[in-house]
Amino acid sequence: MHTPSVDSPPRPSGHRGAVRSAAALAASSLLLLILVAAEWGPLMELDGDIARPTHRWAVDGPGITQTCRILTDWVWDPWTMRVLCTAVVLWLMWRLRDWWTALWLAATVALGTLVQQSLKAAVGRARPVWPDPVDSAHYAAFPSGHAMTATVVCGLLLWLLIHYGAGRTVWRTAVAVAVISVAGVGLTRVWLGVHWASDVVGGWLLGATLVALAVLVHRRWVPRTSPALPTRRITSP
Repeated sequence: MHTPSVDSPPRPSGHRGAVRSAAALAASSLLLLILVAAEWGPLMELDGDIARPTHRWAVDGPGITQTCRILTDWVWDPWTMRVLCTAVVLWLMWRLRDWWTALWLAATVALGTLVQQSLKAAVGRARPVWPDPVDSAHYAAFPSGHAMTATVVCGLLLWLLIHYGAGRTVWRTAVAVAVISVAGVGLTRVWLGVHWASDVVGGWLLGATLVALAVLVHRRWVPRTSPALPTRRITSP
């Protein structure tokens, strides 16, 4: 009997497991949203306890701080993620002729932007304010748009690699890049003092929830005319 390599992309889980995962992520996101909106004391204190020493380190370490600004403003900026997504959408349409998946990907990323901006306006959480800021940002704090966008884009692209049967090397490289990007962008937002830690966690949870729901939609409503799984195997050189 053939045993799949642990280094290969995991096979898509069963429908019930996927539903349970999406429900757990949605419940966690909702709970955090309620606690932030209610300004729950212990959470506000924890955010402050994390933000204050981190800001001191950022002021005392200009080299690291400048690196974080470059990473967050260019490499992991939401617009960078959207450009990456656009390139994949075009690839899906013209190379794989999978118009349904291309539309699904574009719509999910657009929905993520709409959700994050709507929540920012609804919650209206103030960003950290410092007498000696090392960076600045616009709009309200919760959730972190950088963290949520990176989670949505990286999560969807990882699932597409599974969907199209990516090779081992491609899969392992993509997972490493995704983990570093999603974790890294969240840490830079806290380091630069423009988000509370719970803003970043909220972005991660909401982004993961949206990815889980989008995967369920794709599995449930994929048209019969969509290419079969996998359409073409994505392999490393």
